[in-house]
Amino acid sequence: MIEILSGVPEHTVGFKISGKLHDEDYKTFVPLVDAEIAKEGKVNLLVQFQDFQGWDLAALWDDIQFATTHCTKIQRIAIVGEKSWDKWMARICKPFTMAKIQYFEVSELDAAKSWLNHA
Repeated sequence: MIEILSGVPEHTVGFKISGKLHDEDYKTFVPLVDAEIAKEGKVNLLVQFQDFQGWDLAALWDDIQFATTHCTKIQRIAIVGEKSWDKWMARICKPFTMAKIQYFEVSELDAAKSWLNHA
């Protein structure tokens, strides 16, 4: 499930990911990212993982498509999590984007927002 986060820095789309992602989740957040890109040319992402359990097959394909079509349009990605799996995700994403990626613990959410604000 994807929940849109409020209180994020300017030019940033923030969302919390929990449970298993499905195709419908991508239909929720991709248009928000695209709208911000249309306004600003590039966007930052704040991605907070909470009990993330992976993707179903359709969502995995959506994720691959998103990465390939948006790899030059995202400036910074702050990944906020609470498990080694989340930290691992930050490392795995790096080859698939030109964005700067930084991992933050849940307790460092404000630091993640500050880092995005200095893009």
